[in-house]
Amino acid sequence: MQIKLLNFTPLWVCAHATRTCWQSFAKGDNGGEKDCELIDRVGNKFKHASTLEHLSYNFYIKEISRALLQELARHRMASLSVKSTRYTLKELKNEQEFIADDLKRAEKYLVFTGNSDVDKASITALENLRKILNTNVSLDIAKYCLPESYKTELTWTINARSLQNFLSLRTSKSALWEIRKLAYAIFEALPEEHKFIFEDKIYKES
Repeated sequence: MQIKLLNFTPLWVCAHATRTCWQSFAKGDNGGEKDCELIDRVGNKFKHASTLEHLSYNFYIKEISRALLQELARHRMASLSVKSTRYTLKELKNEQEFIADDLKRAEKYLVFTGNSDVDKASITALENLRKILNTNVSLDIAKYCLPESYKTELTWTINARSLQNFLSLRTSKSALWEIRKLAYAIFEALPEEHKFIFEDKIYKES
């Protein structure tokens, strides 16, 4: 799994949006201590969280499973641009045969769980797909036998309010292990000066 923060809204934009409500622009300090205190007080403590929607973050997320992608799609207040299976399955077509114990080579295409039986079954599914790709079956039809562990990547854009919700749900111990790993990695990828907005949403082991 790889996460890269591509771009983000500077804090002063959120502070400006918040100050618009009271016309208190003269009290701003261009994203400094006063603005951060305002963002925390209004957006977090007073729960006027719509002000946090003026902050957005663009991430490039690689080497996640299609199972995780389905989980991400449940967070509808975000934008996803996903690697096309239809146009990229052909990269698998010319690979050599995959055998069930061939984890090292198969991990180019699959996310492994650490469960031997599940991971071997994923490799078998990958080999079945490879065989089908070497027949006359179209990519649109062949993709229906993709294993959930098949790797994909996406550009993901989300605002701070929605990201708070994402982090509070997906760092929980009850979350899917892979999306929990992603949630912590997303938090770590945030600019240091933005992390105060999200720290209270991160599940911490007691």
